[in-house]
Amino acid sequence: MTHFQYKTSGTCSRLIDFELDDENKVRNVSFVGGCNGNLKAISRLCEGHPASEIAELLKGVDCGGKGTSCGDQLSKALEEALKQV
Repeated sequence: MTHFQYKTSGTCSRLIDFELDDENKVRNVSFVGGCNGNLKAISRLCEGHPASEIAELLKGVDCGGKGTSCGDQLSKALEEALKQV
């Protein structure tokens, strides 16, 4: 498993911590800051799914007109991580 941290931008959450397994499936997602219940739900829904699939699903989700969201930031984090593996 490879561990990643991503510093978010434009969201209430400040950091996303996650791992990708040997099959590039998402594991152990956690957010620092943000809407606790919603982010726990996102983390559970992502668990064990392919990173590329999750990145595509969450890409472009907007929160309150900010132009991004915690989900969108996770999408960016996963895309960056996939470039590194």
